[in-house]
Amino acid sequence: MTTTTSLLAFALVAAVTIATPGPTVLLALHNGARHGWRAAGWGIAGAVLSDLLLVAAAGLGLGALLAASELAFSTVKWLGVAYLAWLGLALLRARPAAAVPAGEMAAAAAPPQARALFVKSLLVALGNPKGLLFFSALLPQFIQPAAPQLPQYLLLAAVFAGIDALVMAGYALLGARSAGLPGAATRWLDRVCGGTLLGLAAMLASLRRSA
Repeated sequence: MTTTTSLLAFALVAAVTIATPGPTVLLALHNGARHGWRAAGWGIAGAVLSDLLLVAAAGLGLGALLAASELAFSTVKWLGVAYLAWLGLALLRARPAAAVPAGEMAAAAAPPQARALFVKSLLVALGNPKGLLFFSALLPQFIQPAAPQLPQYLLLAAVFAGIDALVMAGYALLGARSAGLPGAATRWLDRVCGGTLLGLAAMLASLRRSA
């Protein structure tokens, strides 16, 4: 089994990686500001599910397939680029949100909206081939080859997903706290998140399979 020391090292690497603002973190921040931190939880759930799916894919060796196939890599990459760019442009063009009390915002997460927040975060994470390559390169370093591997992968997946959920919940809460600010402030938050997503789309577009 994975030792306590290697598990702590993995948790540290995961925390540093997750805390660096990426697409799902930006969506958590934006969802908290627009819809309240409870509604943002649906987006967080989508991102957590993506963590589990990517770890499972890495454990099955799909990361090696992605690294070996230019067609598969390019397909996933350009789908991810298009989706990130679309989200970024949507945030840049979003209308300013009116200040809404936190209690009303939390109650406003209707099932269709919750589903949309969930799917957005899930697709953003799965549309970045770097995520699967990251897990494929990272996880084997914390797996004991002589021990059963399934329980180890499950443990690492749970640790990563748990840290991811906590970090994104913090960003969502930060976004929700900004909901009471004047409309100009929330408009700038939309612009920052939208512009950053477009920048991340450009970075993803420049990603090469050899990386």
